[in-house]
Amino acid sequence: MHYSLDNPHEHRHHGMRHNPFKALVAPRPIGWIGTVSKAGVLNLAPYSYFNAVADSPPMVMFSSTGRKDSLSNVEETGEFTCSMATEALVDGMNLSSAPVASNVDEFKLAQLATAPSLMVKPPRVAASPAALECRLWKTLALPRTDATHPEHIVVLGIVVAIYINDAFVQDGIVNTGAMRPLARMGYMDYSVVRPDTVITLNRPVASADQQSATVQPGPWDGVYR
Repeated sequence: MHYSLDNPHEHRHHGMRHNPFKALVAPRPIGWIGTVSKAGVLNLAPYSYFNAVADSPPMVMFSSTGRKDSLSNVEETGEFTCSMATEALVDGMNLSSAPVASNVDEFKLAQLATAPSLMVKPPRVAASPAALECRLWKTLALPRTDATHPEHIVVLGIVVAIYINDAFVQDGIVNTGAMRPLARMGYMDYSVVRPDTVITLNRPVASADQQSATVQPGPWDGVYR
């Protein structure tokens, strides 16, 4: 199978029941975005169009398909949190994705306790092992295929505070695998990162003339190169 997307109106060239695009860009981290409206209503929703985009300053992005409550709240207040969705919290994560009315608090809907943030008003998911507190940098409207398709708006935020459960910090390093974060696959499929699926690789070192490279064997020595 090999097909073109050049004609946006011919989007079913693949001949399958569903568009395979998201099944091929996988696994994708889940941004479990917490916001609060100007009226004080809490909102929590998972976004699979999510990732880190820079580390100095640390920045993350999530993309909203259509103008959802998370986007509206961020535009109103300029703040959001991102709690790590984990295997232990899968049911709460899934329930918080329900398309309920804007006056519904998804933290309560999913029976998830909140914990106060350090630098922003929206809370984090208390049971999550890690969370980012973010301030809006800017939003960006992406090109639309045509008027019949929903718009996509990217939200870019600067991370202003980080929460990490100390139980997952070992020898000065975060044991991400032990947190068992969830990732989104295609369709309604999810995957879980577990300690036994994590591999560590040393980064290649280029030769003096930059014409070749070698990789140091064995475990990572803790040095970034």
